[in-house]
Amino acid sequence: MPDHIQSFASQTSDTQRSESDEETTDGFDSTTSLGLLFAAGKTESKAETEAVELEWWTWDPDMLEQNQQIISAFEAANPPGGVTINNTIVGTKEYWTKIRIQANQNKLPDVFTMSSGYIEEWAKAGLLYNLDSFIESDDTFTNFYQSIFDSSREISNTDSYYSIPFALVTTVLYYNKDAFDAAGVAYPSDDWTWDDFKKAAKLLTIDKNGGDGKTDQWGGHWFYGRYAHIEPWVYANNGKLIDKNTMQFNPDKNAMDAIKMLTDLVLMDKVAPPPQKDMTSFQQQDVFSQGVAAMWVDGSWFVDTLRKNVGDDMRWGGIARVPSGPEGVSKVTYGWPDSYALAPNTKHPEMAWKFAKYVSGEGISLDVYMAGKIPSAKSLAEDPPLFADPNNQPGEEMNLLIKQASGPMTTSYTMGWSEWRGYGGSESLGLNGTIDAIINSHMGFDEAFRKGTENINSVLKRYYK
Repeated sequence: MPDHIQSFASQTSDTQRSESDEETTDGFDSTTSLGLLFAAGKTESKAETEAVELEWWTWDPDMLEQNQQIISAFEAANPPGGVTINNTIVGTKEYWTKIRIQANQNKLPDVFTMSSGYIEEWAKAGLLYNLDSFIESDDTFTNFYQSIFDSSREISNTDSYYSIPFALVTTVLYYNKDAFDAAGVAYPSDDWTWDDFKKAAKLLTIDKNGGDGKTDQWGGHWFYGRYAHIEPWVYANNGKLIDKNTMQFNPDKNAMDAIKMLTDLVLMDKVAPPPQKDMTSFQQQDVFSQGVAAMWVDGSWFVDTLRKNVGDDMRWGGIARVPSGPEGVSKVTYGWPDSYALAPNTKHPEMAWKFAKYVSGEGISLDVYMAGKIPSAKSLAEDPPLFADPNNQPGEEMNLLIKQASGPMTTSYTMGWSEWRGYGGSESLGLNGTIDAIINSHMGFDEAFRKGTENINSVLKRYYK
């Protein structure tokens, strides 16, 4: 997207988007024909009383030592007969090429890392084990957040579960406490509305140099057409981008109102800058950290980046929910999971399921997660003060992420998401490019959406025939 000791969290970081954003552009032409090779979730297994050998593929080379510790503990705890876990770690850039080759050769590993960007395509191609029977007969939701599993099921666009999430990434409103205090503005609260946000943004937009006509601090959410900047506001207004009946891009009024509100921040309210005109010298994560913008909506994983790059140079450690629009009926979180999946033809599904759950919760510790990634295992996420450490920024505000993990959430993932959304060389064609054209004054709102909708639906029609 989806833009990492590195950690489980690093597997979907924004600075290395390959599995969520750029790698999803080529679709699954090479693998969708494999559906006939597998009967997903129907493999019969022998009683796990004999020696078992499982193949486990991951994509973070920096996790070698931690993976070996996990394997040793799991192997030691699983007599009789014994179990052996063979871990293959593939570099992030090569992972999807190599795992597709394994799929084409009917040699998928028993357990492997799965991206939200691929779940629907792989599930519908018969490349993922159907986990419903395990989840229905297990204590899964006693130990894991059901909402994160349900998010994964929503992404599959089916009624079944095809992945075991080990972490959630979501979006939050970052705010500069120093800037708020200096302007005498109250911090964002859990029930902030768009009106509250706009009032604060106007007070926080400041020319610090005595009227030279140049804004030195932007109060509004600095953004461009990027998914993590846009979708949270759409869902906070109970909006929809995709018509699930037709699987076409057909934003409803609530979604369009959210996007219009955002573009007006730049064009009408003048509380956010046009990126192409004023912000070309900045990397997007630096606009907030350097005090140029007082508020910023983006991924929760940026908590880690800000802690490393900003530290305590400013009191930046405020995070809050994205404010609700006038049609927002509940506090819906825009988020998606990092997951493991099981090969549909694994010879040992029970042990593969047991290991996948182990490496998603019981077998790991919180210190392998990038700050801002939310563990799907309740015991890890709810272990204060490790997760919400008052000695860090954000401190207790990090509990917001736990609320989000346990509440309703949604996402915009579909087949071909990366392409229609505007990543992987498709910026000018997707929703990203559509919104950028508006806020950079290259096109009017209606014209941009007319052209953008045509381009987006030409992509979706190739995936949903």
